[in-house]
This record gives sequence, structure tokens and C-alpha cells, in this order.
Amino acid sequence: MSKPARTIAHGRTPSSLTPRTSAKEASSASAIASATKATPVSPGSPAHSTYLIGQLDRIVTKRLAEALAGYGLTLPQFTALSVLHARGRSSNAQLAERSFITPQAANEVMKTMEAKGWVTRTNDPTNRRIVLLQLTTAGQALFEQCGEAASRVETAMLHGLDTDQAHLLRSMLQICIRNLRSA
Repeated sequence: MSKPARTIAHGRTPSSLTPRTSAKEASSASAIASATKATPVSPGSPAHSTYLIGQLDRIVTKRLAEALAGYGLTLPQFTALSVLHARGRSSNAQLAERSFITPQAANEVMKTMEAKGWVTRTNDPTNRRIVLLQLTTAGQALFEQCGEAASRVETAMLHGLDTDQAHLLRSMLQICIRNLRSA
């Protein structure tokens, strides 16, 4: 007798994670689910998902910090560059929220980045109490250089996964993030 498909995120099977899941992705998802079937894991076990995610976070943080150090950049500075690259102008509060740091820490990061010529600060024309931050040409160039280093870290992390599996992993992580944000 076969076991029922392992469920992920509110009872959905891996093959139904996203509406755009292809047959190949569904096959990969089934293969991953089959390969990872095991008895339930108790909290605190080394194989517990939250433990693995935490361990991955620490390793990625360390590897990114090492890769960025060669550019004279910290991980919080790179994260800020990434946010400003993706969003254009942002307030300090928006930048802090999207960079996973406090507004006070974001202000310190921005002071350093402004002194190095990577960002500019201008007053918001609709609310003079809000300061808008934007990448300079030098900041954009630095982001592109460091983006290549960050991509190498991600490539190393995803080594051994095919494109569909990497896409599935991202989808599953996004579901986990949405689940915890809405909880």
C-alpha cells in the first residue's frame, strides 16, 4: 500500500505549490518528497526544518560577508544597495524594513554609504521630515560588482539542484515566508 503524498503549506502537495507548476516541476517535487519522506521529526532535532533554515541562514550570511569584504562592503550595506537598486528611491524606514534592520541601524549604514559616495539623501518634496535615499552611479556600479559575488554564493548553494528544483525551492521558501508573516 502506498503512502499518501507528503503535504506542504496548508495541505497542498508539492505538485500544487504554485499555479504555474509544470509537469517537470511536479515530477521534481514528487521526487523530492519521496526522497525526503521520513518519520516525523521532533522539535529540536537536527533535521527539523527551522533548524536547517537557521543553519543555512548562518552559512549564507558568513559566505556573503566573506565575498563582500573584498569590495569593502558589509552585508547590511549590500542589502541596502540591493533594496535601493530594486526600488529606486526609498525612505530610511522603508529601507530598514526591507533590509531587516532597525531604522537607527539603517541610518548609520546610510551615513557610511553616503560618505563613500554610494547613495544620496534628498528631502521628500511632499513631506520634508522624510529623507529619500537613492543610489549614485558609483553605488550602482558597486552593486553590480557585488551582485556577481552574491550570485556566485547562490550558485554554490544551489549546486546539485536543477533549474526546476531551484525554482521549487524558492517557491517553497516564499510559501514559508507568507505563512509566518500572516500568522
